[in-house]
Order: sequence, then structure tokens, then C-alpha cells
Amino acid sequence: MVRIKGRSLTDPVRLRAGAWVLWATTLVGVLIVVRTQTFYYADQSPFRATLASPVFALLTWRIPRLRSEALAAGAAVVAFWAPPGGTYVWPLIAAFSLLATVEERRRVVVSAWVGGVAGAVLAIMFNPASASPVPFLAVGLGGGVGLLIRYRMRVTELVERADELSGQARWLEQRAVMARELHDVIGHQVTAIVIQAEAGLVTDAEGALRAIGALGRTALGELDSMVDHLRDLNTDLQVSAPPQLSDIDELLAAPLRLQGVATTVHISADVELNDVQALTVYRIVQEALTNVARHAQATESWVEVVRLDRHLRVRVTDNGVGPPSTLDPVARRGSGLIGIRERVAAQAGSWELAGRLGGSTVIDVVLPLEPRL
Repeated sequence: MVRIKGRSLTDPVRLRAGAWVLWATTLVGVLIVVRTQTFYYADQSPFRATLASPVFALLTWRIPRLRSEALAAGAAVVAFWAPPGGTYVWPLIAAFSLLATVEERRRVVVSAWVGGVAGAVLAIMFNPASASPVPFLAVGLGGGVGLLIRYRMRVTELVERADELSGQARWLEQRAVMARELHDVIGHQVTAIVIQAEAGLVTDAEGALRAIGALGRTALGELDSMVDHLRDLNTDLQVSAPPQLSDIDELLAAPLRLQGVATTVHISADVELNDVQALTVYRIVQEALTNVARHAQATESWVEVVRLDRHLRVRVTDNGVGPPSTLDPVARRGSGLIGIRERVAAQAGSWELAGRLGGSTVIDVVLPLEPRL
């Protein structure tokens, strides 16, 4: 879109101001022509009517609620008092129609057109010699150009609104990404710190403290990166290297074992994933095992990642108290189920959360894969 001094050529304020300038310029030109043409006439009504027309325009500024009536009266007066054969006054009627059309309220458009047409009809009724199609053409021309400008302004406003909404959508999307990163990265680090601290009470306290220190430094570094990114969105978001499937046992299962949850991890040798798929599987397992650590009260858990022809199955099972009840909103909110659902949906997969008789929870995820060559 072309812009001059930072403002669009289709800016509504600029266009309305231009309509007023055009109307004023037309008024001055018509006044000069009418005065010249009727200077020696005994009847000076056309000149007086043209000279009085600014009064109706000024009323639109002083009394905004009478804008419709004032513009209609101005167009009617000029049309009615036009001299016979004096086609030189019709540009002013067209300017009145144009000015009315670019105004805010729709009824102004209709009334101004009706006013111009009514004035021309009355002039013909009182003076048949003045019959001419020119006033009607003038009203149509001015109103038609005004409608084009009005629609252009409306389109511009809609485009600007769409741009604004698009910016808001991008901002909300960035917020969602940041929230997910905080939950996936920082939240997992903090959960691991808690697990290490609890394990240190009953096992190797010195080793637990070293692990807590390493986890805390990693979490602080990634948190600083997120804060820098929030301050300046052009700053890249720096997080630790993307995890791989081989990291599941060391980074996710090992902390659970320290907590006393015997965790078995089985990943089929024929599973080959790209970085996005590997990260998705890792985060799903992370969410599920974090749920085991926080809510399941389990003593055993199993992680299984296998390929089923064109699909990948990720299953996490425990022998705990079962899935969170739908009547327990706190457990539901903190169980990471929302994160699992979002990640599975992003990969066009499916998932199921189920319980078994006597307790335990099963999270079963199926993701589509490219066929083998």
C-alpha cells in the first residue's frame, strides 16, 4: 500500500479531508462562475443560493446530529435555485453528494441524494423551462464517486483490522510456544530436581546434590534465554540440544528409579524418526513419566516405543492408582494431558488414556509414519 509521510493514501481521515477540500474548491469555482454569468441579471437568487450553501456545510460541524438534514438541504437549495440552462452549478451538487457519501452514517448518503434529486424535481415543477437531466447526473456522479471512496475506506479499515488481528494471533501463538517451553523444559527440570532431592534422602545424598546443581544451572540458563526472547522477539530462543529417543532412559527413566519407581524402557531397533518426530515422542514420554512421578504413586512403570508398519506406537504404563478422576480438576490440570493432546494432534495421530482393573494407568499414543522404501 502506498504511503506518504507514514500515512496511507486510503487513510479515512485523509480521504474525508480531501472530500471537504474538493467541496470548498468547487464552491469557490462555482461562485465565481455564477457571479460572472448573473452579474447583470435582475434576479440574483442563483448567486445568493450558491453563496448561502456553505451555511449548510457548517451546520454539519456545529450540530453533528443534523448532518443528514443539512447536507440534504444544501444540495436541494443549490439544485432548486440553479438558473435555467446554468449547468455550471451542477458541480457543486455533485460535490455535496460526494461529501455526504464519504461521511460516517449511512443515512447521510441516502438523504443527500434525495435532497439533490428533490431540489431538481421542484425546480422543474416550478419552472418547466429549466428541465434538464444534468442535476440528476450530477447527483449520481458525485454519489457514485463517493461510494467508491467509501467502499475503499471500508476495505482499508478491514485490512488494517485483519492485520491487527493477525498480529494478535501471532502474539498469542508466541505466548503458547513460551508456555509450552516453560512447561516442557523448565517444568521438567524442576520436577527432576524434586525427584533428586527426595532420592537423596534415602540414597546417595552427595550424588543427588550434584545432580540438583546441574539441573538448576540448566534450568536457569534456559529461563534466561526465554526472558531475553520475551524482551526482544528477534532474539533466538536458546535451549539445550534437542533430546533424542536414546535419552529417554538416562534423562527420564533414571530419575524415577532414584525415586523408587522401577522403570523399564524398550525402544525397537527399527524405529527411525526425524528430529520433529523424535522430539514429539520424547515430550510425550516426558509428560507421561512426570505424571507417574507426581500422581501415580506407582512402584513400576514401563515405556514402549515400537513401529507398526506405517505407525509408531508409544505406550507408557504404570501400576499406580489409575488415571486422574474427571472430578479432580487439580490432578487433571497438572497431569500434562493437555500437552500430550496438543502434540499428538500436531502429528495427526491419536491417543488414549485408560485405566485397568485394580489400578494402573495406560497412555497409548499412535503416530503416523512415512512408509518404508
